[in-house]
Amino acid sequence: MPTTTIFTAINTKIPGLLVFDIENPSDERGWFQEKFQREKLIAAGMPADFVVVQNSLSYNKDRGVVRGIHAEPWDKYISLVKGRVFVAYVDLRKGDNFGVTETFELTPNRAVFLPQGVGNSFQTLEPDTYYLYSINKHWSADNLNEYTFVNLADPTLAIQWPIPLADSIMSEKDQNHPLLQDIQPMEV
Repeated sequence: MPTTTIFTAINTKIPGLLVFDIENPSDERGWFQEKFQREKLIAAGMPADFVVVQNSLSYNKDRGVVRGIHAEPWDKYISLVKGRVFVAYVDLRKGDNFGVTETFELTPNRAVFLPQGVGNSFQTLEPDTYYLYSINKHWSADNLNEYTFVNLADPTLAIQWPIPLADSIMSEKDQNHPLLQDIQPMEV
């Protein structure tokens, strides 16, 4: 059994998108986990120039909450405090990988480094899910014009949501994002 948290990186088909499996020490009392440990994450493959300036926590009350798809003007490190989510990431950066999609399940023992320009979205698979993310640029409503959005139901992406979108809880704004064919790739 490890005595400290261990981060193991897994590369994906989207350049710069890294998945980290997290092994944490546990015993009869419970467990301990470092959610973000810069030195260990860099050693495992996270870019050394990622400097956190803000942490944000998204509480999702019900199963089936969906958020996204948006690519923001910053890098993001994502982990869960509690719950499970299905995630869908879409490369929205200008280049050969534009439109490439990755999907998988995120749990408290798996985290993600998401580079700027990769669209992110998630669907909660359990109630009371806490989605924690750290970013390297301060959030501001003034930056929304720098985002790139794409529709969660885009047929080109063909994301297989575990809970049908018609049965999900999402904002009207997220329901009405444009299709991939109608957006300009993000310049990064």
